[in-house]
Amino acid sequence: MRINVLQHTPNEGPGVISEWAHQRGHEIYVYHPAQFNKLPMADETDMLVILGGPMSPNDDLPWIAKERQLIKELLTQDKPMFGACFGGQQLAMTLGATVKDAPVKEVGWAPVFLKSDVIPDLPKTSTVLHWHQQMFTIPNGAQLLYSSDGLKEQGFVYGHRVVGLQFHFEPLADNVREIVVNDGDYAAGSILNQTPAEIIAHPVPKENAATMFKILDWINE
Repeated sequence: MRINVLQHTPNEGPGVISEWAHQRGHEIYVYHPAQFNKLPMADETDMLVILGGPMSPNDDLPWIAKERQLIKELLTQDKPMFGACFGGQQLAMTLGATVKDAPVKEVGWAPVFLKSDVIPDLPKTSTVLHWHQQMFTIPNGAQLLYSSDGLKEQGFVYGHRVVGLQFHFEPLADNVREIVVNDGDYAAGSILNQTPAEIIAHPVPKENAATMFKILDWINE
């Protein structure tokens, strides 16, 4: 299977998603549309992963609109898609939802709470990395998947092929360090009140990788 990954900023890569792909015998191709204005074709995509970034889906940039067109084509082909943060927002907007400033800024580690059992055997509570100030609304026809204390709309599942999250299950410890050393100033003003050093020092929960594996396995069933 060819997994096409859309990476939007150098310090937010696929993390444990690469481990899942390699263990399952799949090939990963990483595109950088914000830097090179390149996107895969729908017919060369078996699964799409849309990662985070500092931009907004509301930004008037041609590659953002082209990315949503690709998502739209893959929806019609019933291809599996997973999006985190900006990626989840792109999925939501393509499905007719809106993206707007969230009532709170969440940057750092905090729990999210499972709101649907549609994907079997996911933990009821997970401590995850938040890195956002915008949010999506839940698209029509989708199910709310996760909420946090600060924000109800933390994740959704659409049909059996699409999962969009506002937060991050995918980072490994090296990825967290990369995010923070490059963008740690963004933590200022977060309701989580964590310094960059505290975010780095927080261990990545081992169960996050297992949860990520379960989500990716499920959308590929």
